[in-house]
Amino acid sequence: MEQYCILGRIGEGAHGIVFKAKHVETGEIVALKKVALRRLEDGIPSQALREIKALQEIEDSQYVVQLKAVFPHGAGFVLAFEFMLSDLAEVVRHAQRPLAQAQVKSYLQMLLKGVAFCHANNIVHRDLKPANLLISASGQLKIADFGLARVFFPDGSRLYTHQVATRAVGCILGELLNGSPLFPGENDIEQLCCVLRILGTPSPQVWPEIKDLPDYNKISFKEQAPVPLEEVLPDASPQALDLLGRFLLYPPRQRIAASQALLHQYFFTAPLPAHPSELPIPQRPGGPALKAPPGPPHARDFRVDRPLEESLLNPELIRPFILEG
Repeated sequence: MEQYCILGRIGEGAHGIVFKAKHVETGEIVALKKVALRRLEDGIPSQALREIKALQEIEDSQYVVQLKAVFPHGAGFVLAFEFMLSDLAEVVRHAQRPLAQAQVKSYLQMLLKGVAFCHANNIVHRDLKPANLLISASGQLKIADFGLARVFFPDGSRLYTHQVATRAVGCILGELLNGSPLFPGENDIEQLCCVLRILGTPSPQVWPEIKDLPDYNKISFKEQAPVPLEEVLPDASPQALDLLGRFLLYPPRQRIAASQALLHQYFFTAPLPAHPSELPIPQRPGGPALKAPPGPPHARDFRVDRPLEESLLNPELIRPFILEG
């Protein structure tokens, strides 16, 4: 710990306090998460071990926060992460109005790239929400807080508890489009009511596997039909609503995968995703709102008015998603 100079406190999580610090020799700014052990005989908390293992497995992604070091400190240990200026929850909270379409597309695109990378490496995050999506000073979004992450097996041979997942990608997209959560429940039952109010009451006809859920017969809800998403989000584009509808499906196996969502026409119709340097970057609570400094032209920038053949993407790959006319 002697190699770091504490600059201030960032926040507090379930298993420790997070500080902003500077490496004494290199001058690098980092975020230090101090994890205290209540009793030495209990060992390291399982959530902290999961976070370390998950980040070590996927340390090569630019869309996942980087774990720089782990070292003992007193009756606990410290995780050193790259320092991130803010998070997506702060961005949404400080927005003067709902985010521009290009901004929503940019944040969602970076999130999907991070999720696709995690899934390709058999890591399921299970705690995706705006507060766990950190924003760098250059506008880059990175997935953080892997305390509930687990290694998963595509063949479905391993069962997991169903009481840990949070909002996930579809709900985050809805929140970005709406400027506030689509399902703002304060407890389990209220949360279910919020979901049923929009998506309708699930039935074995639309979700055959629902009968196999352990709590299926313990509670019943009034039958109600789903509300069309264009009524819920009247200002959203048809492409945005189509992608959102592919996320907000009851049967998990029918939901669109992150890798598939990246090829959806939503990302290839105007306006195109904003460059990270064009995104708002508010400071954490107590600081003024900032905007990322303009950088050099991005190597992968492309414009709507350019012919499709000049795109850096394979034209044949995206042609099916381009609307005619």
